[in-house]
Amino acid sequence: MTSTFFSFTHLLGQSWFIGLMAIVLIGAVLAAVHYAEVIAHKTGEPYGTLVLAISVTIIEVALIVSMMLSGQAGSEFIARDAIFATVMIVINGVIGLCIFMGGLKHYEMSFRNEGTNSALAVLTALATFILVLPLVTVSSPGPDFTESQLAFAGIASFALYGAFIFFQTVSHRDYYLPSVEEQKLDSSIHAEKPSNLKTAVSCVLLLISLIAVVGLAKALSPAIEAGVNAVGAPKTIVGIAIAFLVLLPEGYAAVRAARANRLQSSLNLALGSGLASIGLSIPVVAAIAIYFDLPLSLGISQLNMVLMYVSLFIGALTLAIGRTTLLQGIVHLIIFFAYLFLSLVP
Repeated sequence: MTSTFFSFTHLLGQSWFIGLMAIVLIGAVLAAVHYAEVIAHKTGEPYGTLVLAISVTIIEVALIVSMMLSGQAGSEFIARDAIFATVMIVINGVIGLCIFMGGLKHYEMSFRNEGTNSALAVLTALATFILVLPLVTVSSPGPDFTESQLAFAGIASFALYGAFIFFQTVSHRDYYLPSVEEQKLDSSIHAEKPSNLKTAVSCVLLLISLIAVVGLAKALSPAIEAGVNAVGAPKTIVGIAIAFLVLLPEGYAAVRAARANRLQSSLNLALGSGLASIGLSIPVVAAIAIYFDLPLSLGISQLNMVLMYVSLFIGALTLAIGRTTLLQGIVHLIIFFAYLFLSLVP
């Protein structure tokens, strides 16, 4: 009985420690994004976008690779689940919630559809290359790429994201700028840039935050795997949790902008974070998988393929005319809830 008591006490203490580490991990992620935004505000475009994108990519790659290196059963699907979850969260969760919350307050909102349609086109191509092509290639069995195909997919993803960044920040920057009315509402546009000292301090703290994220992710990965197995949840929950954690800060900022009737800014944040999450993470994850000879399976199921293309099709209709209403937000949110439910009960 005494040994049972000590075992229970040890388990309880271990659970509290794991919970504390998880809270610290979330805090480190939020801190890293905050310091990256300070640096981005100082450097301006296009470098500001790249600073934030690279920081988010480091966080996501750290979480994915730590799971892959753990060697647990199903670790080869973590990248696939996280990337697919990113697509569904961005298209249906974030954009749907932005349109819904904005529609409740402002009835109808407008934006420039030239930029959003271009971003959605790149996202569709990325999602197809990474998540669908492995199912139809014949050089390897199952939903997997060969090593050369995986290398090509990584290079193609990076090239697509690079082309989008050039389009967004250099050649067609005006497609993504808020209207005059939005600029008047957005006080952040008029905010003074941080001083050189504040920027330098933010660089140091950003580096510390990213190191903390990488270390904590590696330490927590076995506990997360064990927790999922203990409750009997599908392993896809791990990928969904990674995507939620990575997209949380920018998703919150996007919803806040929509409530202030700045839908253009909301869509830029949502689609931009989704594109960075896929276009920069996959090349790094693919390179690591090839170098360390890690198993990596990217092809999604037929059920998820249907959900993804329904989401992209509805997203194209939503972004086609440059105006949104409450109903469009509801449609996206229902699709998002269907995705979450079918992830638990496939």
